[in-house]
Amino acid sequence: MRIAQVLLRFGTPGGVETNVREVARGLIAQGESVRVYASDLASESPWTHRTDRPTPIDGVPVDWFTVRRRLIPGLTMPMMLGLIPALDRDRPQIIHAHSHRYGHLLEAAAVARRRSIPFVVSTHYHPADRREPWTKRGLLRGQDFLFGAAVYRSAQAIVVETELERRRVAEFAPREKLRVIPPGVDSAAWAEAGAGPIPPGLPEAYIVYAGRIASNKGLPGLLEALAMLPAEHRIPLLLVGADWGEGERIRSTARRLGIEPQVRLLGHRPDPAEYRAILGHARLLVLPSEWEAFGLVLLEAMAAGVPVVASAVGGIPEVLEEGAAGRLVPYGDPEALAGALAETLADGPEIRRRVDRARRRAIGLDWSVAVERHRALYRALLADG
Repeated sequence: MRIAQVLLRFGTPGGVETNVREVARGLIAQGESVRVYASDLASESPWTHRTDRPTPIDGVPVDWFTVRRRLIPGLTMPMMLGLIPALDRDRPQIIHAHSHRYGHLLEAAAVARRRSIPFVVSTHYHPADRREPWTKRGLLRGQDFLFGAAVYRSAQAIVVETELERRRVAEFAPREKLRVIPPGVDSAAWAEAGAGPIPPGLPEAYIVYAGRIASNKGLPGLLEALAMLPAEHRIPLLLVGADWGEGERIRSTARRLGIEPQVRLLGHRPDPAEYRAILGHARLLVLPSEWEAFGLVLLEAMAAGVPVVASAVGGIPEVLEEGAAGRLVPYGDPEALAGALAETLADGPEIRRRVDRARRRAIGLDWSVAVERHRALYRALLADG
């Protein structure tokens, strides 16, 4: 099969990017032909373009396209210049586009319709941020239904990562086309994440957050929770991830709360072995996000045997089996978060039971499973065509 994977960013940190990379690598290993079509956008906050265009990345061929700023202020619809001619030129047998409310979905859908190519969309759905003004939330909600009509009705399959996402997307997309395919984890590699030494320069005991340092990740509330911890549990907090414009706010909040020495921003750690070691040696992983469609870092911690504390939002409760595989807390409640952190750091029998349950859950979601589910979907669509 010749498969086109179309997404905004590639070779950068993020759940969508990791999902596409690992599925593409798995398909290539099984003899399929996969090419990624990505924009040169490195970050949306601040808006920056990458200066390099490597190909391949981790064995996956990539075509790069310049992306323009949003067509309509406040709406996430950047367009990838040259994408349509490239897809016309290559004529893949399957076009699989990723994310929601982005211009490249409209472009990919147009080519798929005109060429009668089976078209798949993975939504990675994120509702409008509740902190946005009602006018912008209304515009984004309208955009949901616009994409439902302009993109999802023409797709042969719509891939979502959780049952919750299926229900949310079914509000504006044909429910009979929805397929739940969770992302995965390299369970064998992560099982050894804490086996080696702690990376140089890190404390012996610490809490870790891994993800973008962004406004929707709940990090100010996490700092407030850290400041509430009793002395015996106030160990350092390591923030691992690229700064999406919130780094200075985090530093100033830590200074105001008097916990600046306990908060360290490590930035993005591109070496997979180092990243696994940082996460694998943590006393716990905390993910206090305002929303996560899935939260891929949860699976990484679960496979590594690291206890998890996370917001009960989006797909997180489903990933953590409604609290059986990790501690869930209400979003935006620093006091509840502090209590969950203290309880988890105490490392009682219930925490151990959750860790064991989480490890079994992660093993069942190895990347090989996600690869095979995508491959089976593509083959079924080609057979139907």
